[in-house]
Amino acid sequence: MRAARLAFAAACLLILALPDAAPAGTGHGLRLRGERLGTSTNWAGYAIETSLASPARGAVSDVKGSWIVPAVDCSATGGVSAYSASWVGIDGYSSNSVEQTGTESDCLNNGATPYYAAWWEMYPKGSRRIGMTIHPGDQMRAEVRWTGSAFVLTLADATTGATFTTTQRAKADRSSAEWVVEAPWSGGVLPLADFGSTSMTGASATVNGHTGAISDAAWQADGIQMVNGAGQTKAATGPLDATGASFTVSWLRAS
Repeated sequence: MRAARLAFAAACLLILALPDAAPAGTGHGLRLRGERLGTSTNWAGYAIETSLASPARGAVSDVKGSWIVPAVDCSATGGVSAYSASWVGIDGYSSNSVEQTGTESDCLNNGATPYYAAWWEMYPKGSRRIGMTIHPGDQMRAEVRWTGSAFVLTLADATTGATFTTTQRAKADRSSAEWVVEAPWSGGVLPLADFGSTSMTGASATVNGHTGAISDAAWQADGIQMVNGAGQTKAATGPLDATGASFTVSWLRAS
């Protein structure tokens, strides 16, 4: 596989209101320079573009997806804090911005304390905590939509009925859409919390006015496996189901 074209050179700030939360400078949506298409040291999931070789700018106007907040097993951290994030977004795969919203399933306080939160981010600006109480097992629904002048980010907890929406203006390529489970970054890829497995469902994107599932023939999709520097799989991305709109990511190792 050939080298990825672009990635982010700096991390973002994740704001979490707990002691021993994610370190300052922690970023979501960070795809690392020099990674190969199909693998990443901190992403697992799917990305789509009009063409993986030469993506069109200004093409993506909407991305949607759902997931169940995974419960973390903090006995697997080896006494260190570990982190995981589930999100959907526009950009970040081969561009220098990312517009995204998702949830966090972490093991804080040296891996002893399960912690769950919701957030949104407009990279290169920092992440922002959403004042929504998140529980493992909650059914989340997320959407990032371009209106023609701004991005509307929406996160809904279908289990509790809580919803959040923010409208943000930013210059962005709008060249890709993603559905990702991530090991966040802070000066390096952080240990990946044992989230067991989580499924992204109802995944759709709108590209050049056409709406379809990840597998739609109107674009190209990349299934991304999360690997460490030795090539060992940290989180495995399963195949798309028959609808082309759902898949499962499974945790295998922290680092």
